[in-house]
Amino acid sequence: MHPVTHLLTGWMVANAAELSNRDRAIVTLAGVAPDIDGVGLAVEFATRGDADPILWYSNYHHVLGHNVSFAVLCFLVAFGVGRRRWVTGLLAFMAVHAHLVGDVLGSGAADGYQWPIPYLAPFSGAWQLAWSGQWALSSWQNNLITALLMAVTLYLAWRRGFSPMGMVWPRGDRIFVRTLRARFGVPGATS
Repeated sequence: MHPVTHLLTGWMVANAAELSNRDRAIVTLAGVAPDIDGVGLAVEFATRGDADPILWYSNYHHVLGHNVSFAVLCFLVAFGVGRRRWVTGLLAFMAVHAHLVGDVLGSGAADGYQWPIPYLAPFSGAWQLAWSGQWALSSWQNNLITALLMAVTLYLAWRRGFSPMGMVWPRGDRIFVRTLRARFGVPGATS
């Protein structure tokens, strides 16, 4: 799935409990973090014409960050830096798994290649998660899921008073929520 979809999925997981802005950001970023293994794309692209190209993306994407070991690492980091340690850690663990489920469902390549998830890596290659019905990255299913996640994000921003924008621009987030409430009313207010 697209990183924006993973971000919004992580945001939904982060909103499953009452968390501080910081803890919500930690959980949300855990939902995108498995794709850190995709940074090799730039190196692979830059060396594609070489006699011996560096295949970091082809060899390591959906490998290094897409497994239970990485989910445990995210749990430990979130537990270590979160304010509500256990809740933040467990939600970060769940956000990584939501990412993995999303990739099993909708990360197929245009040529039909399915990205298997080596769940037990680096300790074992025995459990390769895949689904024969995996839809393409640019499929209508992924677009629909992203649109639904955006709609729920807008609703939560209106209802709860904060959005993912607050992770990078708190003032902009307040303006955004104020604009939503000016357009759709204040939650719980009688007209």
